[in-house]
Amino acid sequence: MPVNNEQLVGEIKRLKQEREALILSHYYQLSEVQDIADFIGDSLELSRRAASTPAKVLVFCGVHFMAETAAILSPGKIVLIPDLEAGCPLAAMVTAPDVQEMKKRLPGAAVICYVNTTAAVKAESDVVCTSANAAQVVKSLPPGQKVLFVPDKNLGYHAARQNPDREFVFWEGYCHVHDRISAEDIITARQANPAAMVVAHPECRPEVVDLADETASTSGILRYARENPARDFIIVTEQGLLHQLRKENPGKSFNLASPALVCPEMKKITLEKVLRCLVTLGPRVEVPSPVRERAVRAVERMLNIS
Repeated sequence: MPVNNEQLVGEIKRLKQEREALILSHYYQLSEVQDIADFIGDSLELSRRAASTPAKVLVFCGVHFMAETAAILSPGKIVLIPDLEAGCPLAAMVTAPDVQEMKKRLPGAAVICYVNTTAAVKAESDVVCTSANAAQVVKSLPPGQKVLFVPDKNLGYHAARQNPDREFVFWEGYCHVHDRISAEDIITARQANPAAMVVAHPECRPEVVDLADETASTSGILRYARENPARDFIIVTEQGLLHQLRKENPGKSFNLASPALVCPEMKKITLEKVLRCLVTLGPRVEVPSPVRERAVRAVERMLNIS
């Protein structure tokens, strides 16, 4: 078995061709995992690529709900996740029975679920959204229709601010990484670097978003950094995004607003695990047909809007 990264990467590339596989990586993955990926993106970008690729095997370097989304959109493909235990605490905060119960309490409301949810929750929803398009998805609904937004209340608040005439009900979920950042963290970071632009992810608390110069999804943060003439940036999202920010902008400086911005679940995927799943073609992520058929409608509605 290879013992260093160079050998691991060589074996991964060889097996990837042999298996007709595509490696997809989220921006929050370890830097060496991002570097071996065929495609790096945020949830929306990865969803689109999973649906459009001709590859027979998808290796999803992310957390479980992301691989499930790929399986929803690509039922004829083998979907692998290098570590089956890589989960999302936010996705675990709402279940399908939770949504069923809320729909009984809120007849006529449209259920918008963040992509950070299980396939079973997507199956109970009207439409999926991501951090890049939440406000746009809300705008696509009929005027006056109430919205049940699950599970991330902070992203829901962000979408609601851009749709002030819409009535919302928010599920009490949150990303444990983004939600732990406080306004005091941003104030401290600004004091240390007054010239820097602060860019926050919409999973952050509203008071943090209010202190940022820009609020954007991971891909939006990358775009903002490329287009903004500033040289210094304070980044308020998971640490893994710094790798791509620094690669794309070698003349600029990027620092985290807090060292707490690390998701241990995202860091469970390693090169060794990527190689192992290509060798064994497992663990596989599969979605039962009855669930997939209902969930795919909600995901496709999102993709058609975007």
